[in-house]
Amino acid sequence: MKQPQQFRFVVFAIAALAAAATLSAVQGNEVEGALRASPVLRDASGGKIADGDFVQSVENDTLRVQMTYTGNGRKIEEIDVFRQRPELAQQRFQWRESLNGVEVRSFEVDFTTGMATALKTENGQPHRWSDQLHIEQGQTFAGFGFTLALKALHQRLVKGETVELKAVGFTPQPRMVTVALSFAGRESVGTGEGSKPAEHYVIHPKIPALAKWFVKAPDANVWLTPPPAIFVRFQGALVEPSDPIVRIDGG
Repeated sequence: MKQPQQFRFVVFAIAALAAAATLSAVQGNEVEGALRASPVLRDASGGKIADGDFVQSVENDTLRVQMTYTGNGRKIEEIDVFRQRPELAQQRFQWRESLNGVEVRSFEVDFTTGMATALKTENGQPHRWSDQLHIEQGQTFAGFGFTLALKALHQRLVKGETVELKAVGFTPQPRMVTVALSFAGRESVGTGEGSKPAEHYVIHPKIPALAKWFVKAPDANVWLTPPPAIFVRFQGALVEPSDPIVRIDGG
């Protein structure tokens, strides 16, 4: 039986709007200001791995975030750069890890060109990868970029919407993967100062059935205070999906 043309148009329009709601750039973000904090990197059971230093600075509409963790001869550094207006868009991601001054691995993405690189030293031998990725500005993030995306998407997520974005991940080869962001509820999170009310968000990698390289990619969990949102906790793989699960407590 043929559907009336008007009916088909309405169905098409609804589908188009739904797709736009899922794939549109992350808008509605509050402009971030300068900030300094002292997060702590822990293992999954809560044992301290390293003390952290978090520095956030702003110049015009450009936000720069730098996180450094040091302990037991190990140093981890993440640097992120974002454009804040007209919508949130990540421009750079850089992650480096060294042990006793020797670089162990590094990952970098230029979101404006799509170029992504990785270096990992195994058995004393450095291995390098590079790839030209198809990155859609305002829809693709890495590292701390997802914390800012969750802040901006707060209203949509707490209403029960699941929002799909793209993530740049490393296996250690750079790869693109779709992730689904959702709201998991309100909780009380224990901190060194007692407990804080927090909103729990889940970042779930949607792995294609044939993508064996990402099959074990775990969910990432982020806790933020109710708006104005402040970072409380992260739990997930450190950087590669095969890494042990770690916890980062805000300071």
